[in-house]
Amino acid sequence: MHLNYYFLKFLCPELHDTFQGAQVISCFSQNKDELVIGCVKEGSEIFIRANLLPTISCLSFPDEFKRGKRNTVSLFPELLNQKFSKIEVVNFERAFICEFESGDRLLFKMHGTRSNILFYKDNDDIPARIFRNEIKDDHSLQIRNLPKNLDLSESNFFSLDGNAAKFLPTLGKIPREYLKDHGYIEASLDQKWTMMQSMMDMLDSPLFSIIKNKTEYSLTLLPTDQSIYQSENPIAACNELFKYLVVIQAFEKEKQYWIRNFEDQKKKSQAYILKTTEKLNSLEKESPPSQLADVIMANLHQIPAGAEEIMLFNFYTGKEELLRLKRGLSPQKFAENLYRKSKNRKIEIDQLYQNLADKEALLANIHDLMDELSNITHFKDLKSFVKQNQLLAKEKEKLEQVPFKRFEIEGFEILVGKSAKSNDEMLRYYAWKEDLWLHAKDVSGSHVIIKYKSGLNFPKTVLEKAAELAAYYSKNKNESIAPIIYTPVKFVRKVKGSAPGEVIVDKEKVLMVVPRGPQEQ
Repeated sequence: MHLNYYFLKFLCPELHDTFQGAQVISCFSQNKDELVIGCVKEGSEIFIRANLLPTISCLSFPDEFKRGKRNTVSLFPELLNQKFSKIEVVNFERAFICEFESGDRLLFKMHGTRSNILFYKDNDDIPARIFRNEIKDDHSLQIRNLPKNLDLSESNFFSLDGNAAKFLPTLGKIPREYLKDHGYIEASLDQKWTMMQSMMDMLDSPLFSIIKNKTEYSLTLLPTDQSIYQSENPIAACNELFKYLVVIQAFEKEKQYWIRNFEDQKKKSQAYILKTTEKLNSLEKESPPSQLADVIMANLHQIPAGAEEIMLFNFYTGKEELLRLKRGLSPQKFAENLYRKSKNRKIEIDQLYQNLADKEALLANIHDLMDELSNITHFKDLKSFVKQNQLLAKEKEKLEQVPFKRFEIEGFEILVGKSAKSNDEMLRYYAWKEDLWLHAKDVSGSHVIIKYKSGLNFPKTVLEKAAELAAYYSKNKNESIAPIIYTPVKFVRKVKGSAPGEVIVDKEKVLMVVPRGPQEQ
């Protein structure tokens, strides 16, 4: 709720008292989507630090901030030497306005992923400068259109049938979840009104608490017994939340990313070791083809011309056995092929042993890295760990090597070929017979693979979204609707000598979808 109107209406009076009369002495950015405004008041420094990354939008007001000597840029030069005269919340909006003695204004629009800071000259209603230029709609944002007047009367509540989102659209996710958890949906209309009044009373006299839900930290104005921090001061709550969101949460997400990465490598390595060990055991238990070749060569005089099978004594097993020969090949030529197969089999076994040793060494290294990672508790140590083990370089190299783009939809892995040649490579080396193959019908485009998950059917929603990707990465990208064919990989065949990406498909089905890229999923 740190971006919510009900929090900002408590924060702004505190900011007004803190910054009124303060003079701006610096305004700069040294990190992506972060703006720092340095001020001085009565000989003391205070800063406004706005982190407006789409993933994390939050504010803090530190007493000190060290500006870097490099990679820093000054912004909003009009603010320099100006003095704050007033800071106030925009009525029923996730925004507040800093007004200066000159009449200039700075709007903090705290709209989650589209948060921004806009500078308005004197009485102008159109911004002269904006911080995040990529948000095109903000270039024409008029301050006078921001304030809202909501009818919070009982009669209006009843006329809306107790619809909380329509009655109080400014509530936000946490209050709505609170109402839901306390039986709001099933309650009668009178009960809903009582619960809504109680909610509004709690929002008007809050204790600011920071809570954690799984890996996400958030601020709530509602009663909770799960707080990890509480304060009656909104500025103090802001500063503490900033630490949790920008430092602790970012660290935890980064650490979890590498833990999942290592777990994935560990799982794949263990599966490879198991599969390779089984294959080695199978190969070593089987008689090498050279033994059959020896028996044939020792009994050439007994084999009639053109024979396809014959009973011969196998001196390796000490038994008479029926040996099948290959039609169209002389016994000598057939034996020669068997000797070559035996030689290749020996090479294959040696290579499998080498691969097994390499994979076991990799697995041991993964275990060591996971042990080291589990003991890391600070961002600085994590960055050093990533750098020392060249993890980012390895990730980049891995991404560059694979012939496909990788997406995840509802837990299913989706592969999209990068080119015609990559389509062939993906189909040959990265697809299994139970995976699902998709392609735009009758036009060129990327092959798309939905990886099979043991025991699970492909959900309709996953199929549709993968089909949308297949349409997007094809010549039908700009069509309003496009047909997509799909079938299990076992019914997709590559014909020798055919053009790159060209296949023959059996038992396909057709699905009509709207082309949508990954950013639209």
